[in-house]
Amino acid sequence: MGITARGIGLLGAAAVLLGVGFRYAYPELAVLGAAAAVAVGYALVTAAWRPRLTVRRVADPDRVARGEPAVMTLTVRNTGRLRAANLVAEDRCGGHLVPVPLLRLRPGRDTEVRYDVPTHRRGVVPVGPLRVIRRDPLGLAALARSYGDPVPVWVHPRIHPLRAVPTGAGRSLDGRTDSVPHGSITFDSLREYVVGDELRRVHWRTSARVGELMVRENVDTSLPRIVVVLDNRATAHPELVDGVVESFESACEAAASVVAAAAREDLPASLLLVVPAEEEATGPLDRLAAVELTGGGEDVLRTAVSRLRQERLGDTLVFLTGPGARGELGQVGALRGPYPSVVVGVFGADDPTPAGAAGLTVVDAGDGAEFAAEWDGIRRW
Repeated sequence: MGITARGIGLLGAAAVLLGVGFRYAYPELAVLGAAAAVAVGYALVTAAWRPRLTVRRVADPDRVARGEPAVMTLTVRNTGRLRAANLVAEDRCGGHLVPVPLLRLRPGRDTEVRYDVPTHRRGVVPVGPLRVIRRDPLGLAALARSYGDPVPVWVHPRIHPLRAVPTGAGRSLDGRTDSVPHGSITFDSLREYVVGDELRRVHWRTSARVGELMVRENVDTSLPRIVVVLDNRATAHPELVDGVVESFESACEAAASVVAAAAREDLPASLLLVVPAEEEATGPLDRLAAVELTGGGEDVLRTAVSRLRQERLGDTLVFLTGPGARGELGQVGALRGPYPSVVVGVFGADDPTPAGAAGLTVVDAGDGAEFAAEWDGIRRW
């Protein structure tokens, strides 16, 4: 609860009038001081009344590509039974405030407000909570309260269509490529039996040893596995213009395009960050919406490369970085052993990266659309 400047002035005047009135026996001044004090007290009691409101938000849609429209529908209902709400309210949408009219909102009634969510930048736009300001009629006191939980709107990077998809070292059995290896189904791990598993997949020897049924998990090694690594170090993307690092935004668009192309072809693909982030997002596009630049130098890249070499997550590696990391591509080139196909995308460089740098296939691009065009021009993976 806060007293406005007018209220503070009136309260100070009340104290002065009461003091002078009692000190010098002026009842008129004492009455004026008492009236001013009563007015401030009435203002505090009026502002302290807490309206009973329920807030519901619906984003349509809650996940969009950068630049696509998204609308938030806010419904505020007065669940009180005695008084109509006559309030000043505003909803927080990202870094903006949206006015919400709550004039004479009667008990049991609701009001609805629709407004556009800004999607001109990639990211997670938090919408809410609703901030309700209760003032007294004299403007002496004001109290702000929050209603409702914030709702995120995920703004994904733009996806540029890619026609070419890496075939990898393993070859699919459905005729997509030649040179099909024998024994495409390979043992991967053991797990506990669950209802519905085929009994022929039970590993009886291990089950007898541990005392419960264990089932074999197999993977299809004939399908190419694509690993997309996004360099989210600030040192790799040093150019900041108007609060936006365009090279990093282009790299995010390229990562989203590769992941979407792999999903279209039903190929397994994974998205990794050079600097892992603690985030609630699970899907790759949500992760690309939430990712931000962070600290880290060449040692962080060395750790990420070592992890990729040890885990061998796939056969096609796509490394996306900015102009600040062109001198570190030698470390990425060391992954050509575990990953038969390595493609590096460099965004925002002033001059082309030397052809065949570190023995890699390098794609220089100014933005995501240019990367898509250059990607489709790669003849051999």
